[in-house]
Amino acid sequence: MLNTLAKSLQPPGLDNLARTFSRLGRIGFWMQVVMGAMLLILMFYIFVFAGSPSGPRAGLAIVEYLTAAGLLILVFTTIWFHRYIRLARRIADPQSRPPASSVIRSVWTGLVASSLGVLFSMLVMMIETGHLLFYFLAAPQGGVPVFQTPGAGLASWVSAIDMASLMALNLFVFAELIVLIFSLWLLFRTMQAAAEFPQAPEA
Repeated sequence: MLNTLAKSLQPPGLDNLARTFSRLGRIGFWMQVVMGAMLLILMFYIFVFAGSPSGPRAGLAIVEYLTAAGLLILVFTTIWFHRYIRLARRIADPQSRPPASSVIRSVWTGLVASSLGVLFSMLVMMIETGHLLFYFLAAPQGGVPVFQTPGAGLASWVSAIDMASLMALNLFVFAELIVLIFSLWLLFRTMQAAAEFPQAPEA
């Protein structure tokens, strides 16, 4: 196992780098497509049964903005990982091989996007979990499973829809975390092979 790890850390040739881009690009792309489909199914369920992405409770406007931004980033990183597949073909072809700076810039773009996705989804998760905790602490603590704050209206209900919302957030964090790991690995491998790329023409 240590020998395999040591070999993987050796500077890759450009053919190996192209295969890495192609493999991780396909895995990342299809993983995000599957996760995105699961998110859409969960959100459809939440909208149909609750009429709101926040569940029966009154949501905060910042949560909706961060969620929308996170979903847009997920769409962007999905498209970007598909772009890695085409970039792998260019790296493998000596005639159309881009300079190292262009490849590194592409990987950095994906890395920054996935980092922002993780940041936004973690912020939403922290806000939503704190919101739920507030309602549970406001309920009687006698061991009885009470899901509504006494004397409050419909906006204070805590239901299974809220759990579905948190599950969707967990799926989103998981997808963006895997994308972030893939992006870091691609950056590492590209930096290792940077010396083998053709030099960009001087202006």
